[in-house]
Amino acid sequence: MYFSFKKSLVGFLVFLQLSGVSAQQKMVVPKSYIAHKTSESISIDGKGEEASWGSAKWTSDFIDIEGAKKPRYQTRVKMLWDEKYLYFYAELEEPHVWATLKQRDTIIFYNNDFEIFIDPDGDTYNYMEFEMNALNTLWDLYLTKPYREGGKVIDNWDIKGIKTAVHINGTINNTSDIDKGWSVEIAMPWTSLIEAGDNKIPVDNYWRINFSRVNWDYQLNQDTYQRKQGANGKYLPEYNWVWSPQWVVNMHEPEWWGYVYFSSEERENSKDEFIVPLDEKIKLELYNLYRKQKEYQRKNGAWIESSQKLITSPIVIEGKEIEVMLEAHSQGWNLIVDSPFTDKQLILSEDGAFKTKTNN
Repeated sequence: MYFSFKKSLVGFLVFLQLSGVSAQQKMVVPKSYIAHKTSESISIDGKGEEASWGSAKWTSDFIDIEGAKKPRYQTRVKMLWDEKYLYFYAELEEPHVWATLKQRDTIIFYNNDFEIFIDPDGDTYNYMEFEMNALNTLWDLYLTKPYREGGKVIDNWDIKGIKTAVHINGTINNTSDIDKGWSVEIAMPWTSLIEAGDNKIPVDNYWRINFSRVNWDYQLNQDTYQRKQGANGKYLPEYNWVWSPQWVVNMHEPEWWGYVYFSSEERENSKDEFIVPLDEKIKLELYNLYRKQKEYQRKNGAWIESSQKLITSPIVIEGKEIEVMLEAHSQGWNLIVDSPFTDKQLILSEDGAFKTKTNN
């Protein structure tokens, strides 16, 4: 999506300086979705015509990555799962469907694309990114941690056994007509996904997932589509549309990704509801403090070491004041909360890694 490890180091450093939600960003809980189990055989043809797809709910329409503006074209997704695969079906409205990239693991978002980001255990480390264009060209990669913390990108990693298909509602790369859009259907094997979590399918549990769509203004070069350039010869900025807003032009802040709950019930029989756990709201507040620490460190070359200076106003969730301990050490710091809602201790460190412990 927006940032690629293949871009220049200078661009990377500027990106790190400018990215990140303001430390004063009001907490907004990410969106959620219930993905139901299916017993139906799903044919990966890009059309989503099975009965299970018909009964599955759509996500809310994508919005601008920064959360406010309504995109020019509609994008929405459905999800299902069974014992072998996690399924995705997406529809992307687009009057001019075009794509040029045909080599796997090239930078797909240089075309209009559809993207999936998956963090199984929700610690913002060890997550997966997947992109595809309208020619059904794929790019899948594995990140050890976000770019903001200097994460490594495992570009040779593949989702082994993945099945994908594209259906064009119109004609691709034809400049003489108006299309309705394109749809994608994806089956990701659990065997390739659960390695980044606790090695089991999250039945009646949730993962952190988000979706992105990159869309470019285009120009024609001898009846061939290409990204539009400005008067200075540089490409115009892309549009970034997402399911759950990131509040900044950066998909690599996994704490903002949505919650997908994997129901063991099929849709027609289900009475399932999913409510974001209150500990997740504490976690969002901890990441707000993390961004405040990072901003302070960039400006002052040191961390805030006093909890009174870091936490200037009470943190209250569901009527309970959350007590945050700031533990400074030689390598940085930890933010620690004994949750008033569970028996868990929540810990966020200076490198952005999140973990929980069970209190005895």
